[in-house]
Amino acid sequence: MVRRIDVTGAGGVRLAAWEFAEQPKARAETEGAPGVLLLHGLMGRASHWASTARWLAEKHRPVALDQRGHGRSDKPADGPFTREVYVADAEAAVEQLGLAPVTLIGHSMGALTAWQLAAKRPDLVRALVICDMRASALGAASQREWEDWFKSWPVPFATLADVRKWFGEDDPWVERPSPSRGEFFAEVMAERADGWRPVFSRRQMLTSRETWVYDAHWEELAQVECPALVVRGLDGELGRAESQEMVRVLPRGQYAEVADAGHLVHYDQPEGWRDAIEPFLDGVLTP
Repeated sequence: MVRRIDVTGAGGVRLAAWEFAEQPKARAETEGAPGVLLLHGLMGRASHWASTARWLAEKHRPVALDQRGHGRSDKPADGPFTREVYVADAEAAVEQLGLAPVTLIGHSMGALTAWQLAAKRPDLVRALVICDMRASALGAASQREWEDWFKSWPVPFATLADVRKWFGEDDPWVERPSPSRGEFFAEVMAERADGWRPVFSRRQMLTSRETWVYDAHWEELAQVECPALVVRGLDGELGRAESQEMVRVLPRGQYAEVADAGHLVHYDQPEGWRDAIEPFLDGVLTP
């Protein structure tokens, strides 16, 4: 069972949140259970967390948030899309949905939002899972590559099969395309009169990304007081040396890795992802 709940984010932006439970009985049994807020990465959406949220619902109260500019949340033409508003949006979701003390599980940009919120509001956050997000600055070259990559998309796509094939097999900007990557992007497409297009604005995605890609985020990482797990896919974007340094910088950091997984760890290897994070969650969330 999935229930939509709207949240009012920073500046009055309407955000769509999704509460997951396997069935009404399971939801009733988890009343008062530890809250978990799931934060997707850039271009993602709450539904990408469905498989994770379903097994979390066995013991916890998982809620996935469509962040501003994504999914079914508002996409204000003029933004803002700053780090501050993304963190404020997540903070509003935690408070309005009564999730505190919450465990934050974030992928990529969502992981950065999670640890920035944990640093800002330690009173709200019980634990933190960081999935494949770097703390170091990526720089101007990375942003230019993304601009060129977005321009290369052959939109509109005629069919969802074309979406899956291009992102899962043919994307020339990716060294190791995979079927799971194709499925990931198929989930963020919507059918228009001329074909299938992303549910987000690529311009807004670049605007969002440029607010964090030029800066390092080690200082905020060091301010996270709660237990934190850093997870990397062995073929992802977060390297082993940097992930281990992140664990060292975190006051209560732990480390896990998932084999045969790229950047989309929870999508590439859902069972390996569960095996990596469930022991940590059991240790910090079980009453």
